[in-house]
Amino acid sequence: MPFDRPACNGTAAFRPVDTRLQVRDSLMQIKAILFDIDGTLVDTNDMHVLAWEEAFATVGASFDRQAIHDQIGKGTDMLVPTLLPDADEDQQEKLGDKHGAIFKAKYLETATPFAQAHDLLAHAHGLGQRVVLASSASAAELEHYIDLLDARALIATTTSSDDVEKTKPAPDIFATALKKLSGIDAADVIVVGDTPYDIEAAAKCGIAAVAVRSGKFEDEQLRSAGAIAIYDDVAALLADYATSPLGR
Repeated sequence: MPFDRPACNGTAAFRPVDTRLQVRDSLMQIKAILFDIDGTLVDTNDMHVLAWEEAFATVGASFDRQAIHDQIGKGTDMLVPTLLPDADEDQQEKLGDKHGAIFKAKYLETATPFAQAHDLLAHAHGLGQRVVLASSASAAELEHYIDLLDARALIATTTSSDDVEKTKPAPDIFATALKKLSGIDAADVIVVGDTPYDIEAAAKCGIAAVAVRSGKFEDEQLRSAGAIAIYDDVAALLADYATSPLGR
């Protein structure tokens, strides 16, 4: 597809880490991990591009697929105004509903987890870390993904777009998840996501974030947003877990 980007070489890429993060890593183990789903645990970003393309076509709007891809990771409330700034709230909602209906009808049932996505969640759970699924997807989609990932016995809690006023890159998704984790502070948590919007949302909550390339965003976009490490995908992150920011 024209919005594909060539894979970057190497398994992980690291950027200089804030001194405060270095101190945190040396003093305590990560107690909870907030996982994004689309593009991180499940291979759906390209599907969402196609569903949005079709949804926009219903109002006579057309965008390059790369332009749509670059907004994937946001919910309807953030994505539509970026591409259609003149759309009012009613039109935004209708477009979001149309996208959701198209995605459910054409793509949801064919979506597959990335290799070792379940294993990564199981590994974190086995270490006593609390596993959280925190997504801008709808609650119905999130429920489907929980079963797809065979993760019901592994997750401590979840958040979806239905739980918040604003989606990523606003902090609401992760802030809501953090409130559900009794006795755990932002410094005890890390986010795993595939888009700059995951990383920006985490930063607004004071949470560090690790990025994966599986969502097809460029390393510079992920670094600029504040990712403290970048891995090819969740399988690469699992392989390096002990020495990654998740395992420290």
